[in-house]
Amino acid sequence: MATGSTTAVYSAIIGNSIVMCAKFIAFFATGSSSMLSEGIHSFADVSNQALLAVGIKRSGKKADKRHPYGYVRERYIWALVSAVGIFFLGCGVTIYHGIHTLIEPRELDDLTLAFWVLAFAFVVEGATLILAIVAVNNEAVKSKQSFMEYIRQGSDPTGIAVVLEDGVAVIGVLVAAAGLYLTHVTKNSTWDAIATLIIGSLLGLVAIYLTYRTKALLVGQAIPLVSRRRIVQILKGDPIVDRIYDIKTAIMGVDDQRFKAEVEFDGAKVAEKALDRQELHDFFEKVTTQEALQTFLIDYGDSVIETLGDEIDRIEDLIKKELPQLKHIDIEVN
Repeated sequence: MATGSTTAVYSAIIGNSIVMCAKFIAFFATGSSSMLSEGIHSFADVSNQALLAVGIKRSGKKADKRHPYGYVRERYIWALVSAVGIFFLGCGVTIYHGIHTLIEPRELDDLTLAFWVLAFAFVVEGATLILAIVAVNNEAVKSKQSFMEYIRQGSDPTGIAVVLEDGVAVIGVLVAAAGLYLTHVTKNSTWDAIATLIIGSLLGLVAIYLTYRTKALLVGQAIPLVSRRRIVQILKGDPIVDRIYDIKTAIMGVDDQRFKAEVEFDGAKVAEKALDRQELHDFFEKVTTQEALQTFLIDYGDSVIETLGDEIDRIEDLIKKELPQLKHIDIEVN
């Protein structure tokens, strides 16, 4: 399990909960539309990050008879629910309130408290953003991907969600501050409403992207190309492998990947290894009848099958040693 992403999620829940309370206090004190949108934004972040935490917890359940591959994809299901929540609760409610403020503008009270709250929110959400970036970058290094490659193709949507949500939160604070400042200078609450609409639109973009990424993982996204190439390189470099066909890969969950391929083995080399396991020093003395020859051939056939099985196990161990996240390897004899 990606413990870095887990830390990022729980840190974000704590930080955003504190900031959410502060923003709602500022809204009730000032009546600012953008402060309400920021409060809703933080509430949506806390709610959705709580869903991510549920997914993290449930994905750690052990495999059983009904779910032989485990529950690792529960993380993706809850991440998808979280993305939908961002869209409707964060984006939808915020944009609705921004439009309402445009239609029915209201005069704002003293905005001093709002600016102090936004400054506090910028510090706290900036800190949780840094924690999330560090966690996701560590996962990217483990996956041998760049930070941006992991954002686009990574196997853990929870860390990616926290990075994007906190990134938008930090941008949202700056947008809200700009809207409040322009409202204060011009005495026109339209700027506050525009800031609200911008924040809602940013949340909508994040929700759409997270839905797209999580959908790809649920459907069965292929493992990173660099990992696939390394597996093929290991297989082709083995002396008993002739050809590889029908390669398929899939991300099953965080740190849980699957590889399947049909492999044509060098029969002569497998046979030689099987002969090494047979006692041939007195073969010609013992095999003097047809029945003795038949018994030897049956034993040798069993030895060939056992040798091939042992060689497949050896190759799988080599692959898992280099790519420990590859939990399921299916090598089919062609």
